Amino acid sequence: MAIGQSLPTNERGWAELAVATLCPVDDLSGIEAQSRLPGSWLVEESRHPADGEPGIVTIRLALPGADEIGIERRQAAGRLRQFRASYFARIGDELAPRFLAIADGGCTIQSGREIRSVEPPWLYLDQLDGDLTTLRWSETLQAPWPDGSDPGGVRVALVDSGLAYDMNLFRDRLARDPKGVPLGFDYWDLDPWPYDGDVSRSPFLPIRHGTAVASVLVREAPEATLIPFRYPRPDMSRMADIVSDAARAGARILAMPLGSNRIDDWNAFAAALAQHDILAIVSAGNDGRDIDRNPLWPAVLPLENMIVVTSADGFGRLAQGSNWGLDSVDIMLPAENVPIIDFRGASGTASGSSYAVPRLAALAARLLQREPSLTIDQLRERIFARATPSPFETSPVVAVGWIPDPSAD
Repeated sequence: MAIGQSLPTNERGWAELAVATLCPVDDLSGIEAQSRLPGSWLVEESRHPADGEPGIVTIRLALPGADEIGIERRQAAGRLRQFRASYFARIGDELAPRFLAIADGGCTIQSGREIRSVEPPWLYLDQLDGDLTTLRWSETLQAPWPDGSDPGGVRVALVDSGLAYDMNLFRDRLARDPKGVPLGFDYWDLDPWPYDGDVSRSPFLPIRHGTAVASVLVREAPEATLIPFRYPRPDMSRMADIVSDAARAGARILAMPLGSNRIDDWNAFAAALAQHDILAIVSAGNDGRDIDRNPLWPAVLPLENMIVVTSADGFGRLAQGSNWGLDSVDIMLPAENVPIIDFRGASGTASGSSYAVPRLAALAARLLQREPSLTIDQLRERIFARATPSPFETSPVVAVGWIPDPSAD
């Protein structure tokens, strides 16, 4: 920037300036970035891996007025592959993501993302062309609950990345209170709108998982109603609150296509689930490992009111990449190339133990619909009674067996 030239006045300008001044610098360090980006000072720098040639370099820089810009260099063998500049606005004690510019290895901006608030709780993610102005398309990040009334039926609490509940597929399938307000909560952002979006990778590149999972559940349990919860990635101790909220809302089934490698994430969940008359259907995970030997939580927890499920193909063979465990995993069932509807409303297919969860939860919901007085122990027995030995696995890989067709009545 030339002497006397004014600093950028908006998020787009700062992102463009960061790309122009920092992207061309080989082996960029935090101190070098601070010296080259006018008005900035270094907050944090990290390199992954820490030893040897880094593949990802991230740098946080504070800007005048306490906003921040984040830099991410993705490189291989020392050669730049992608450069990202993300703008975050300071709102009180929080930093809110606002704008992202993505450049290629030649430092040419190829695309952008802008998070746009219209009227709370509406929130949009705009996909931009390389000029950072031309709009390609917009995605919903948050929306108000749709109007409607409670449809009745067995209530299933879905704990996932959230739900695109404004889609026609779901708006009439939401469990509601006596005033017609849908039940559910966003335990990630701690607000009432659990809209689909896992932003752990990036707030500008959300992963939409919950909607696809829910589409399987509502197709195979057409009389069930949903209570969506967005899981609490920032503080997993809130899982205890989800269990309690689900039980208070009348859920008999808790569908959980998620897990982690940290036992500490699940202590509160285990204590809460043990106190409630609710059946948790939990994913075994998709790491291609024996979780008896290499644990994944909460799947390995010894809880009587939990069923752990993994994916098989249509012939009863454990699906490639799906986890197993003769002690920890109860059921396997076909969950490869399962038809789904994604958050855009587009049809597709998906595979893995995440999609075994809604198939088994739907079976549980249909059983309860027919026999509402079933206890959780009786419900587990009904489910386990449908399992048979796999005709293709020469030795057992799960504790109970294979359910060839969980949608069959």
